[in-house]
Amino acid sequence: MIHSKNTNPNEALEVGFRASDHARKSNGAYSAPGSVSHVKPAPVGRPPKPKPAKDTRQIGKEKATLVMLVRNSELKDALGSMKQIEDRFNRHYQYPWTFLNDEPFTEGFKNHTTRMASGTTEYGLIPKEQWSMPDWISEDKFQKVISKMSKENVIYGDSRTYRHMCRYNSGFFFRDKLLAKYDWYWRVEPSIGFYCDMTYDPFTFMRENKKRYSFVISLPEYLPTIETLWKTTQEFAKLHPEHIARNNSLGFIATDPDKGIQETDYNLCHFWSNFEIADLNFWRGEAYQKYFEFLDKKGGFYYERWGDAPVHSIAAALFLPRDQIHFFGDVGYKHVPWGRCPLDDESHDTARCMCPFDRKESFDYNQWSCQNKWNKFCGFPENPIYE
Repeated sequence: MIHSKNTNPNEALEVGFRASDHARKSNGAYSAPGSVSHVKPAPVGRPPKPKPAKDTRQIGKEKATLVMLVRNSELKDALGSMKQIEDRFNRHYQYPWTFLNDEPFTEGFKNHTTRMASGTTEYGLIPKEQWSMPDWISEDKFQKVISKMSKENVIYGDSRTYRHMCRYNSGFFFRDKLLAKYDWYWRVEPSIGFYCDMTYDPFTFMRENKKRYSFVISLPEYLPTIETLWKTTQEFAKLHPEHIARNNSLGFIATDPDKGIQETDYNLCHFWSNFEIADLNFWRGEAYQKYFEFLDKKGGFYYERWGDAPVHSIAAALFLPRDQIHFFGDVGYKHVPWGRCPLDDESHDTARCMCPFDRKESFDYNQWSCQNKWNKFCGFPENPIYE
């Protein structure tokens, strides 16, 4: 694949991490013209055959959507991601796409993405208050923070926009009015790799198996970006013990889980949230809403650089029973700089998966992966580590 097995994932991220650092949109359902270029002229006396209208009616049975937070300037990367998801999954189900942006989408962006989608498309504009610093954040203190982080070369440490994105993905995307009609979402980033045919409906799988959150890659977070996130979480857990699930996943995220939340540290492992298939109602629920509001008031999205990945991961680990979190081991996926592919022979022998790297280069085998911690926690066999 790509990087040395000894490369710290956060150093690699600084070079290549695309981050979802972007997103936004104008509002409402959209229909692009279905014209075809270079149409052969019809013989004299016969009108050209009209192209039949595309049937975008949903085939899948769930109240679900594919969600992309994206900039107009990322059109090419967005289309690349859509093409893979459509070819390997969505053309059989025609689930709708929802695009979100903090600036109005251009007509060109709408036209191209609507043509690429097998289902319907909608485009939403993020409210300014959801993509800006709240009034309880001190601009002076923020400037000192980003100056310090910049000098220390902290990944996105000097970026205001990246912090807007992390806060938005943590606390607001699921509140968008375009998502109100859905129960499920699949988060898709611009410029991903999706390498395997998905031969079933993951939304139906999640619902039927009572899963509420899922992931494909897990790795440690960069400590300088979340220095007080765990301490703040401990404070919340002490105030709201009623929201901590009995059979939770503390064993995956804690250094010494037997001591309980208040006496252990965070081991930095998190689910990489650029791929998520999850229950929107989990984020809409009381436990998560209170948790986000508590975090938001502490200011760590700006005074540090709390990411939506550790926030989502800690919430899922503490507020959900462990059997409601699912690892999609049959998915081949890449988000720069890390990728993984199914580890079984059948997925490859049947050509269901075509990964552009050797299986031994899958991030599951990397020393920086948290996958073995998850496997051990769940009682699954551990993967070998290739140096």
